[in-house]
Amino acid sequence: MSGISKGIDKAEVSVKWDPSPAGEDPTDLDIVAGTYTSDDPYGAPVYVVHFDSRSPDGTINLNRDSHDGKGFGWDEVMTLELERLDARYVRVVVGVVVQQRYGHHTFGRVLRPALRVREGYTVLAEDDFAGVPDATAATIAEFVRDDDGEWRFRAGLTGFDDDDLATFPRVMGRARA
Repeated sequence: MSGISKGIDKAEVSVKWDPSPAGEDPTDLDIVAGTYTSDDPYGAPVYVVHFDSRSPDGTINLNRDSHDGKGFGWDEVMTLELERLDARYVRVVVGVVVQQRYGHHTFGRVLRPALRVREGYTVLAEDDFAGVPDATAATIAEFVRDDDGEWRFRAGLTGFDDDDLATFPRVMGRARA
C-alpha cells in the first residue's frame, strides 16, 4: 500500500422485504455475487455465489437465506471477505434477483424491499429498489481493487428485466453505461 488510505477488507450486503399478503404466492429475493479477474474484468464471472453455494475459497458466503421474507430484520445476508480474495480478482459485483417461480415478478411488486451495504458498522449504501420497479434483477454494489491492491466500493442500482434469471449472472458484470 502506498499511502495511508485503507480500503475495504470485509463487507456485508443485506436485503429485506415484507412477506406477500395471505393467499398470494410468496416473494423470494436472492443475493448473487460474481467475481472477475484482471484478464476479463467486465466479462463472464469466474464464479458466482448464491443460495446453496459459496466461493471456492470461502471468502464470499451467503449467511442467511429467506424464501418468503418472513425473517426478522434482514432476510438475506452475504459476507464478502475481500482482503482474503486472491490477487487475480479485481472486481466483485453483487446483485439481487426476484425469483420467477410463480410468474413474472418485479421489484415493483415486492412489498417494502430494502438493501444495505456496510463495512463493520459503517453503512456504505442503502436503497429501496424504487429506481428499478420494472426490473426482475438488479446490480446493487461493485467492489473494485485499485492499483495499490485496496478494495473500493462503488454504489449503484442498475436494473435488468429478463425472466430467464440464468442470464443475469452472465451479464451483471458488464460495464455500466
